[in-house]
Amino acid sequence: MTNSKIFIIGLPRTATTSICVAMLGMGFKVAHTCYTAECLANADVIADTPAYSDYQLLDKLYPGSKFIHLQRELELWIPSIKQLLQRMHTNVTRGDGGFNPHIKRCFVETFSPFTLENISSDDFLTQCYQTHQKNVEQYFQGREDVLLSIDVSKNDSYQRLADFVQAEKADGQFKRINVGGKVRAWKDITNSLKVESTKNGRIDKTIYPK
Repeated sequence: MTNSKIFIIGLPRTATTSICVAMLGMGFKVAHTCYTAECLANADVIADTPAYSDYQLLDKLYPGSKFIHLQRELELWIPSIKQLLQRMHTNVTRGDGGFNPHIKRCFVETFSPFTLENISSDDFLTQCYQTHQKNVEQYFQGREDVLLSIDVSKNDSYQRLADFVQAEKADGQFKRINVGGKVRAWKDITNSLKVESTKNGRIDKTIYPK
């Protein structure tokens, strides 16, 4: 593969929706989650699941791509991710349905072992966050030109993003999205540059080109 992309590889609840909205405003075709080969092919920017789990494979499939790692203060991230994971637990772990297999794989891999006891533990969630950050830093060591790490709550983060992706237009700030534990704001956004994650609600068993 030769067509480069931008992958947002911060963990869930690190403002992935906010950055996706910002990227739409900058003129990019954006997918917040991606579960079909068509979505992967059509989007300029891909966030969340499965990018945060599969960034090393995506780096090899799309050489020349850029990666954005989102950070968040642990005292804010932990209660938010805990609420999300506890809500998701049944549909992630059930063997007779629930979430699609791409979601299940990524969450089980990242928050392993994916038990109710673990995902209710601040210490366990802190370890998962720190492990992900360490793995990202180690993987891109010596290639910092293709990796941007930002916390969207910081005053300089929007300009750093715009500079990193060489945006031709930018309105100068991130919008607060999915406040209070909500996670469905992306579904309500109407924009011609928004790329659907599924094909009429259906996923592909295999997303990645061979």
